[in-house]
Amino acid sequence: MIRLFAILAAYLTAVPSTAQDPSALARLDGLSIEAHEGGTIVALALSQPVPWRVFLVDGPPQLVMDFNTQSVEGNVDMTALADLVEHGLAEDGWTRLVLRLPGPQVVDQAGMATEGDGSANLTATLVATDAETFAAAARPSSKAPSALPESPTPPVVVIDPGHGGLAPGAEVGSLNEKVLMLAVARELEEALIRGGLFDVVLTRETDEFVPLEARITRARAAGADVFISLHADELPEGAGEASGITVYTLASGASDDASRRLAERHDKNDLVEGVTDAAPGDEIALVLMDMVRRDTAPRSEALAKALRDGFRSEGLALAGRPLRSAAFSVLKAPDIPSVLIELGFLSSEVDRKRLVDPQWRAAAVRAIEIALVDWALEDAARAGLRMR
Repeated sequence: MIRLFAILAAYLTAVPSTAQDPSALARLDGLSIEAHEGGTIVALALSQPVPWRVFLVDGPPQLVMDFNTQSVEGNVDMTALADLVEHGLAEDGWTRLVLRLPGPQVVDQAGMATEGDGSANLTATLVATDAETFAAAARPSSKAPSALPESPTPPVVVIDPGHGGLAPGAEVGSLNEKVLMLAVARELEEALIRGGLFDVVLTRETDEFVPLEARITRARAAGADVFISLHADELPEGAGEASGITVYTLASGASDDASRRLAERHDKNDLVEGVTDAAPGDEIALVLMDMVRRDTAPRSEALAKALRDGFRSEGLALAGRPLRSAAFSVLKAPDIPSVLIELGFLSSEVDRKRLVDPQWRAAAVRAIEIALVDWALEDAARAGLRMR
Protein backbone atom coordinates (compact mmCIF):
# COMPACT_ATOMS: atom_id res chain seq x y z
CA MET A 1 0.00 0.00 0.00
CA ILE A 2 1.41 3.40 -0.90
CA ARG A 3 1.99 6.06 1.71
CA LEU A 4 -1.23 7.78 2.69
CA PHE A 5 0.43 11.15 2.27
CA ALA A 6 2.54 11.05 -0.85
CA ILE A 7 3.77 13.63 -3.28
CA LEU A 8 5.22 12.47 -6.54
CA ALA A 9 7.10 14.29 -9.25
CA ALA A 10 5.16 15.28 -12.33
CA TYR A 11 6.53 12.55 -14.53
CA LEU A 12 7.27 8.83 -14.55
CA THR A 13 8.93 8.83 -17.94
CA ALA A 14 10.95 11.38 -19.85
CA VAL A 15 8.71 13.92 -21.59
CA PRO A 16 9.81 16.12 -24.50
CA SER A 17 10.37 19.70 -23.38
CA THR A 18 7.64 20.89 -25.75
CA ALA A 19 5.02 18.56 -24.31
CA GLN A 20 4.14 20.70 -21.32
CA ASP A 21 4.38 24.20 -19.95
CA PRO A 22 5.29 24.02 -16.24
CA SER A 23 3.71 27.44 -15.68
CA ALA A 24 0.37 26.44 -17.22
CA LEU A 25 -2.59 24.91 -15.43
CA ALA A 26 -3.40 21.38 -16.45
CA ARG A 27 -6.93 20.51 -17.54
CA LEU A 28 -8.94 17.67 -16.12
CA ASP A 29 -10.03 16.04 -19.37
CA GLY A 30 -11.63 12.89 -17.95
CA LEU A 31 -12.72 11.32 -14.68
CA SER A 32 -14.08 7.82 -14.19
CA ILE A 33 -15.08 6.04 -10.96
CA GLU A 34 -15.77 2.33 -11.12
CA ALA A 35 -16.54 -0.34 -8.56
CA HIS A 36 -14.09 -3.22 -8.81
CA GLU A 37 -14.02 -6.44 -6.74
CA GLY A 38 -15.34 -4.78 -3.61
CA GLY A 39 -13.15 -1.70 -4.10
CA THR A 40 -12.97 1.32 -6.36
CA ILE A 41 -10.84 2.40 -9.33
CA VAL A 42 -10.50 6.14 -9.91
CA ALA A 43 -8.96 7.21 -13.23
CA LEU A 44 -8.18 10.80 -14.21
CA ALA A 45 -7.06 12.04 -17.62
CA LEU A 46 -4.97 15.22 -17.43
CA SER A 47 -3.70 17.49 -20.17
CA GLN A 48 -0.21 17.34 -18.65
CA PRO A 49 1.55 15.73 -15.67
CA VAL A 50 1.37 17.57 -12.38
CA PRO A 51 2.60 16.95 -8.84
CA TRP A 52 -0.06 15.15 -6.83
CA ARG A 53 -0.80 13.58 -3.47
CA VAL A 54 -3.49 11.33 -2.07
CA PHE A 55 -4.69 10.53 1.42
CA LEU A 56 -7.73 9.12 3.19
CA VAL A 57 -10.11 10.98 5.47
CA ASP A 58 -12.49 9.41 7.98
CA GLY A 59 -15.93 10.52 9.08
CA PRO A 60 -17.28 9.46 6.57
CA PRO A 61 -14.72 7.51 4.48
CA GLN A 62 -13.30 9.68 1.70
CA LEU A 63 -10.39 9.69 -0.72
CA VAL A 64 -8.72 13.07 -1.16
CA MET A 65 -6.70 13.81 -4.30
CA ASP A 66 -4.74 17.06 -4.45
CA PHE A 67 -3.01 18.62 -7.46
CA ASN A 68 -0.50 21.42 -7.29
CA THR A 69 -1.21 23.14 -10.61
CA GLN A 70 -4.37 21.42 -11.79
CA SER A 71 -7.65 23.13 -12.64
CA VAL A 72 -10.99 21.30 -12.72
CA GLU A 73 -12.15 23.63 -15.48
CA GLY A 74 -11.66 21.03 -18.18
CA ASN A 75 -13.84 18.71 -20.16
CA VAL A 76 -15.58 17.00 -17.24
CA ASP A 77 -19.16 17.74 -16.21
CA MET A 78 -18.61 17.89 -12.46
CA THR A 79 -22.31 18.50 -11.80
CA ALA A 80 -23.04 14.96 -13.04
CA LEU A 81 -20.69 13.65 -10.35
CA ALA A 82 -21.99 15.84 -7.54
CA ASP A 83 -23.26 12.86 -5.56
CA LEU A 84 -19.78 11.34 -5.43
CA VAL A 85 -17.24 14.12 -5.84
CA GLU A 86 -16.64 17.54 -4.34
CA HIS A 87 -13.97 19.87 -5.66
CA GLY A 88 -12.37 23.18 -4.85
CA LEU A 89 -9.17 24.73 -3.55
CA ALA A 90 -7.39 23.39 -0.48
CA GLU A 91 -6.16 25.95 2.03
CA ASP A 92 -2.61 25.70 0.68
CA GLY A 93 -3.69 26.51 -2.88
CA TRP A 94 -3.76 22.98 -4.30
CA THR A 95 -6.86 21.92 -6.24
CA ARG A 96 -8.70 19.24 -4.29
CA LEU A 97 -11.04 16.44 -5.38
CA VAL A 98 -12.86 14.58 -2.61
CA LEU A 99 -14.43 11.23 -3.46
CA ARG A 100 -17.00 9.83 -1.07
CA LEU A 101 -16.35 6.12 -0.65
CA PRO A 102 -19.17 3.56 -0.27
CA GLY A 103 -17.40 2.09 2.76
CA PRO A 104 -13.95 1.68 4.35
CA GLN A 105 -11.34 1.29 1.59
CA VAL A 106 -7.60 1.88 1.48
CA VAL A 107 -5.30 2.78 -1.40
CA ASP A 108 -3.68 -0.32 -2.84
CA GLN A 109 -1.96 1.22 -5.86
CA ALA A 110 -1.69 4.67 -7.37
CA GLY A 111 0.41 6.04 -10.18
CA MET A 112 0.68 8.64 -12.91
CA ALA A 113 1.70 7.62 -16.42
CA THR A 114 2.81 10.19 -18.98
CA GLU A 115 1.75 9.68 -22.59
CA GLY A 116 3.80 10.48 -25.67
CA ASP A 117 1.76 13.61 -26.43
CA GLY A 118 2.49 15.07 -23.00
CA SER A 119 -0.87 14.20 -21.44
CA ALA A 120 -1.06 12.09 -18.31
CA ASN A 121 -3.26 9.46 -16.70
CA LEU A 122 -3.56 9.06 -12.95
CA THR A 123 -5.10 5.85 -11.62
CA ALA A 124 -5.81 4.98 -8.00
CA THR A 125 -7.03 1.53 -6.98
CA LEU A 126 -8.70 1.13 -3.59
CA VAL A 127 -9.54 -2.14 -1.88
CA ALA A 128 -12.15 -2.82 0.77
CA THR A 129 -11.03 -3.18 4.35
CA ASP A 130 -12.53 -3.24 7.83
CA ALA A 131 -13.44 -0.13 9.79
CA GLU A 132 -10.59 -0.53 12.26
CA THR A 133 -7.93 -0.74 9.55
CA PHE A 134 -9.40 2.24 7.72
CA ALA A 135 -9.55 4.33 10.88
CA ALA A 136 -5.88 3.62 11.57
CA ALA A 137 -4.93 4.61 8.02
CA ALA A 138 -7.12 7.70 7.62
CA ARG A 139 -7.08 11.16 9.10
CA PRO A 140 -10.05 12.71 10.92
CA SER A 141 -11.88 15.09 8.58
CA SER A 142 -10.97 18.02 10.83
CA LYS A 143 -7.27 17.25 10.34
CA ALA A 144 -7.00 16.94 6.57
CA PRO A 145 -3.48 18.23 6.00
CA SER A 146 -2.28 21.19 4.05
CA ALA A 147 1.07 20.82 2.29
CA LEU A 148 3.04 20.75 5.52
CA PRO A 149 1.30 21.35 8.84
CA GLU A 150 1.50 24.70 10.58
CA SER A 151 4.53 25.88 8.58
CA PRO A 152 4.65 29.71 8.37
CA THR A 153 7.02 29.53 5.39
CA PRO A 154 8.03 26.63 3.15
CA PRO A 155 11.05 24.70 4.45
CA VAL A 156 14.23 25.56 2.58
CA VAL A 157 16.01 22.63 0.95
CA VAL A 158 19.61 23.30 -0.07
CA ILE A 159 20.88 20.92 -2.75
CA ASP A 160 24.64 20.60 -3.06
CA PRO A 161 25.89 19.19 -6.39
CA GLY A 162 29.23 17.65 -5.49
CA HIS A 163 32.53 19.02 -6.84
CA GLY A 164 32.69 21.55 -9.70
CA GLY A 165 35.21 23.70 -11.53
CA LEU A 166 38.75 22.34 -11.29
CA ALA A 167 37.50 19.54 -9.04
CA PRO A 168 35.68 17.16 -11.41
CA GLY A 169 35.19 14.40 -8.87
CA ALA A 170 35.15 10.86 -10.20
CA GLU A 171 35.82 10.46 -13.91
CA VAL A 172 35.28 7.39 -16.08
CA GLY A 173 35.53 7.82 -19.82
CA SER A 174 33.39 10.77 -20.89
CA LEU A 175 31.48 10.81 -17.59
CA ASN A 176 32.45 12.96 -14.66
CA GLU A 177 30.80 13.38 -11.33
CA LYS A 178 30.50 17.16 -11.28
CA VAL A 179 28.43 17.27 -14.50
CA LEU A 180 26.17 14.37 -13.53
CA MET A 181 25.45 15.73 -10.07
CA LEU A 182 24.62 19.20 -11.35
CA ALA A 183 22.14 17.61 -13.77
CA VAL A 184 20.50 15.58 -11.00
CA ALA A 185 20.44 18.63 -8.71
CA ARG A 186 18.61 20.67 -11.33
CA GLU A 187 16.10 17.87 -11.91
CA LEU A 188 15.48 17.62 -8.18
CA GLU A 189 15.20 21.39 -7.88
CA GLU A 190 12.58 21.48 -10.64
CA ALA A 191 10.55 18.68 -9.06
CA LEU A 192 10.57 20.31 -5.62
CA ILE A 193 9.63 23.72 -7.01
CA ARG A 194 6.76 22.22 -8.99
CA GLY A 195 5.63 20.35 -5.91
CA GLY A 196 5.24 23.68 -4.15
CA LEU A 197 6.08 22.41 -0.67
CA PHE A 198 9.67 23.62 -0.40
CA ASP A 199 11.87 26.54 -1.32
CA VAL A 200 14.99 25.31 -3.07
CA VAL A 201 18.55 26.65 -3.31
CA LEU A 202 21.55 25.11 -5.06
CA THR A 203 25.05 25.65 -3.70
CA ARG A 204 26.24 25.98 -7.28
CA GLU A 205 24.24 26.68 -10.43
CA THR A 206 27.11 26.26 -12.87
CA ASP A 207 30.40 24.40 -13.25
CA GLU A 208 32.19 26.41 -10.59
CA PHE A 209 34.45 25.42 -7.74
CA VAL A 210 32.84 26.03 -4.33
CA PRO A 211 34.98 25.22 -1.27
CA LEU A 212 33.38 22.89 1.23
CA GLU A 213 33.02 25.54 3.92
CA ALA A 214 31.54 27.97 1.39
CA ARG A 215 28.84 25.43 0.59
CA ILE A 216 27.79 25.43 4.23
CA THR A 217 27.98 29.23 4.31
CA ARG A 218 25.69 29.46 1.29
CA ALA A 219 23.27 27.01 2.87
CA ARG A 220 23.12 28.99 6.09
CA ALA A 221 22.70 32.27 4.20
CA ALA A 222 19.72 30.74 2.40
CA GLY A 223 18.12 29.81 5.73
CA ALA A 224 18.49 26.09 5.05
CA ASP A 225 16.20 23.73 6.93
CA VAL A 226 17.87 20.73 5.36
CA PHE A 227 21.07 20.15 3.34
CA ILE A 228 21.49 17.37 0.75
CA SER A 229 24.83 16.80 -0.94
CA LEU A 230 24.77 14.72 -4.12
CA HIS A 231 27.68 12.55 -5.25
CA ALA A 232 28.53 9.60 -7.46
CA ASP A 233 32.10 8.78 -6.53
CA GLU A 234 34.35 5.85 -7.23
CA LEU A 235 35.85 3.64 -4.58
CA PRO A 236 39.50 4.27 -3.77
CA GLU A 237 41.93 1.74 -5.20
CA GLY A 238 42.02 -1.41 -3.10
CA ALA A 239 38.65 -0.71 -1.47
CA GLY A 240 36.88 -3.41 -3.47
CA GLU A 241 33.79 -3.04 -5.61
CA ALA A 242 30.47 -1.47 -4.75
CA SER A 243 27.19 -0.59 -6.43
CA GLY A 244 23.95 1.04 -5.39
CA ILE A 245 22.84 4.05 -3.40
CA THR A 246 24.34 4.97 -0.03
CA VAL A 247 23.19 7.70 2.37
CA TYR A 248 25.76 9.19 4.74
CA THR A 249 25.42 11.19 7.93
CA LEU A 250 28.18 12.90 9.85
CA ALA A 251 30.36 11.04 12.33
CA SER A 252 33.69 11.89 13.89
CA GLY A 253 34.87 8.48 12.77
CA ALA A 254 33.67 6.35 9.88
CA SER A 255 31.34 3.38 9.91
CA ASP A 256 33.84 1.42 7.82
CA ASP A 257 37.23 1.80 6.16
CA ALA A 258 35.78 2.45 2.70
CA SER A 259 33.67 5.30 4.10
CA ARG A 260 36.73 6.81 5.77
CA ARG A 261 38.70 6.76 2.53
CA LEU A 262 35.77 8.12 0.61
CA ALA A 263 35.46 11.06 3.01
CA GLU A 264 39.19 11.74 2.70
CA ARG A 265 38.87 11.71 -1.08
CA HIS A 266 35.96 14.19 -1.00
CA ASP A 267 37.79 16.59 1.28
CA LYS A 268 40.95 16.51 -0.82
CA ASN A 269 39.05 18.28 -3.59
CA ASP A 270 39.45 21.53 -1.65
CA LEU A 271 43.22 21.22 -2.04
CA VAL A 272 42.79 21.84 -5.75
CA GLU A 273 42.17 25.51 -4.98
CA GLY A 274 44.61 25.69 -2.10
CA VAL A 275 41.96 25.83 0.58
CA THR A 276 43.10 25.00 4.09
CA ASP A 277 41.11 24.11 7.17
CA ALA A 278 39.74 27.03 9.11
CA ALA A 279 41.22 27.71 12.51
CA PRO A 280 39.18 26.16 15.33
CA GLY A 281 36.88 28.45 17.25
CA ASP A 282 37.15 29.27 20.93
CA GLU A 283 36.14 26.73 23.54
CA ILE A 284 32.77 28.34 24.26
CA ALA A 285 31.84 28.27 20.59
CA LEU A 286 32.86 24.63 20.34
CA VAL A 287 30.70 23.70 23.33
CA LEU A 288 27.71 25.57 21.89
CA MET A 289 28.14 23.88 18.51
CA ASP A 290 28.30 20.50 20.19
CA MET A 291 25.04 21.23 22.03
CA VAL A 292 23.33 22.22 18.78
CA ARG A 293 24.69 19.18 16.97
CA ARG A 294 23.21 16.86 19.62
CA ASP A 295 19.77 18.08 18.56
CA THR A 296 20.54 18.08 14.84
CA ALA A 297 22.19 14.66 14.59
CA PRO A 298 19.01 12.62 15.27
CA ARG A 299 17.17 14.72 12.69
CA SER A 300 19.87 13.97 10.11
CA GLU A 301 19.66 10.27 10.92
CA ALA A 302 15.87 10.36 10.55
CA LEU A 303 16.29 12.02 7.14
CA ALA A 304 18.78 9.35 6.08
CA LYS A 305 16.31 6.62 7.02
CA ALA A 306 13.49 8.38 5.16
CA LEU A 307 15.70 8.56 2.07
CA ARG A 308 16.58 4.89 2.33
CA ASP A 309 12.88 4.04 2.54
CA GLY A 310 12.11 6.38 -0.36
CA PHE A 311 14.66 4.73 -2.61
CA ARG A 312 13.30 1.32 -1.65
CA SER A 313 9.74 2.40 -2.44
CA GLU A 314 10.87 3.29 -5.97
CA GLY A 315 12.60 -0.06 -6.40
CA LEU A 316 16.07 1.49 -6.68
CA ALA A 317 19.09 -0.63 -5.81
CA LEU A 318 20.78 0.24 -2.54
CA ALA A 319 24.30 -0.59 -1.45
CA GLY A 320 24.75 -3.55 0.87
CA ARG A 321 24.76 -1.20 3.88
CA PRO A 322 22.83 1.83 2.64
CA LEU A 323 23.12 3.88 5.85
CA ARG A 324 26.68 4.85 6.76
CA SER A 325 28.57 7.62 8.50
CA ALA A 326 31.84 9.43 7.90
CA ALA A 327 33.57 12.72 8.67
CA PHE A 328 32.52 14.54 5.50
CA SER A 329 33.37 18.21 5.94
CA VAL A 330 30.34 19.27 3.91
CA LEU A 331 28.06 17.76 6.58
CA LYS A 332 29.56 19.64 9.51
CA ALA A 333 27.03 22.45 9.86
CA PRO A 334 25.91 21.90 13.47
CA ASP A 335 22.54 23.61 13.01
CA ILE A 336 21.33 22.10 9.72
CA PRO A 337 20.15 18.48 9.29
CA SER A 338 22.50 17.22 6.59
CA VAL A 339 23.04 14.10 4.53
CA LEU A 340 25.29 13.09 1.67
CA ILE A 341 23.83 10.78 -0.97
CA GLU A 342 26.11 8.65 -3.10
CA LEU A 343 23.70 7.92 -5.94
CA GLY A 344 26.05 5.27 -7.20
CA PHE A 345 29.67 4.66 -8.07
CA LEU A 346 31.18 5.60 -11.40
CA SER A 347 33.57 2.74 -10.82
CA SER A 348 30.56 0.41 -11.30
CA GLU A 349 29.39 -0.24 -14.87
CA VAL A 350 25.89 -0.97 -13.58
CA ASP A 351 25.72 2.33 -11.73
CA ARG A 352 27.07 4.27 -14.69
CA LYS A 353 24.21 2.98 -16.85
CA ARG A 354 21.70 3.95 -14.17
CA LEU A 355 23.06 7.45 -13.69
CA VAL A 356 22.73 8.34 -17.36
CA ASP A 357 19.23 6.82 -17.65
CA PRO A 358 16.56 9.60 -17.48
CA GLN A 359 13.93 7.23 -16.12
CA TRP A 360 16.22 6.01 -13.34
CA ARG A 361 17.11 9.58 -12.42
CA ALA A 362 13.43 10.54 -12.42
CA ALA A 363 12.74 7.69 -10.00
CA ALA A 364 15.62 8.83 -7.78
CA VAL A 365 14.24 12.37 -7.76
CA ARG A 366 10.77 11.06 -6.83
CA ALA A 367 12.28 9.03 -4.01
CA ILE A 368 14.09 12.05 -2.58
CA GLU A 369 10.98 14.20 -2.87
CA ILE A 370 8.79 11.65 -1.11
CA ALA A 371 11.43 11.20 1.60
CA LEU A 372 11.65 14.95 2.19
CA VAL A 373 7.88 15.23 2.64
CA ASP A 374 7.75 12.25 5.00
CA TRP A 375 10.71 13.56 6.99
CA ALA A 376 9.34 17.12 7.13
CA LEU A 377 6.00 15.92 8.47
CA GLU A 378 7.62 13.77 11.14
CA ASP A 379 10.16 16.44 12.02
CA ALA A 380 7.41 19.04 12.36
CA ALA A 381 5.43 16.72 14.61
CA ARG A 382 8.45 16.10 16.82
CA ALA A 383 9.07 19.83 17.07
CA GLY A 384 5.50 20.68 18.01
CA LEU A 385 4.46 21.24 14.36
CA ARG A 386 7.20 23.82 13.87
CA MET A 387 9.56 23.44 10.92
CA ARG A 388 11.64 26.52 11.61
